[in-house]
Amino acid sequence: MATLVTFHAHPDDECITCGGVMRMAADQGHRVVLVVATRGELGEVTDGVLEPGEPLWQRRVAETHAAAGILGAARVEFLGYTDSGMMGEPSNDEAGTFWQADVADAAQRLAAILREENADVLTVYDSHGGYGHPDHIQVHRVGLRAAELAGTPRVYEATQNREHMVRGFAQLADNPELAGIELPDIGAEPEFGSPESVLTAAVDVTPYLDAKRAAMRAHASQIAEQSFFLAMPGEAFAFAFGTEWFIRAGAGPGITETDLMAGLTVPADTEASG
Repeated sequence: MATLVTFHAHPDDECITCGGVMRMAADQGHRVVLVVATRGELGEVTDGVLEPGEPLWQRRVAETHAAAGILGAARVEFLGYTDSGMMGEPSNDEAGTFWQADVADAAQRLAAILREENADVLTVYDSHGGYGHPDHIQVHRVGLRAAELAGTPRVYEATQNREHMVRGFAQLADNPELAGIELPDIGAEPEFGSPESVLTAAVDVTPYLDAKRAAMRAHASQIAEQSFFLAMPGEAFAFAFGTEWFIRAGAGPGITETDLMAGLTVPADTEASG
């Protein structure tokens, strides 16, 4: 059995970017560990969702454990930092936030988990955190350093395929009823994700979309039924989330991997049954 550690900034990030590969690895017989840098204290929440006096972080921690169970994670850890908020907000400067964390210290916290788990694979984010969120950028920095400290052999940067999404939005613009929701304007040259030319791994997770969507629903304080993530009909959801994209340093050019756990040992009884 090999071990996948998947590192994220906030509760709910895990199911959006890596939910498929988590469930896939678990179903293959591998150990899956989820590490979250913050408890998502600054997430937006609709009035009436929380119980009177219930702090958002407490609900989001519970949601994370529920989602992790759906995705097959055997262990969930929080690094203990607080949510930094979106880039440019005053909260970025507050002590204790992940954005203000010393990268070396934070990397040591994550590296300790990687060593405990003898991790074979680590997922982080791309260099700009997918869309520029400070905590996501910090996941990239901290994750890469932690992998160096722990000697984790495979590190994948989770991202989005920018051109793939542009193509999909163009198709849906011509057939808006297929989207099931009003589409946001992403522009002709969006800044989220990474160019298709730099991607090195594309994992088909369509067999795991039911689990991925169920994990999103577990984060009910953040992902409402009418949200972009859940309001789309199945075909549109599969286009948007049916492939999970990664960059692995030294791999490529082009897509050279379709399974982050390929070649790693799986228990014999799992292989026989699977």
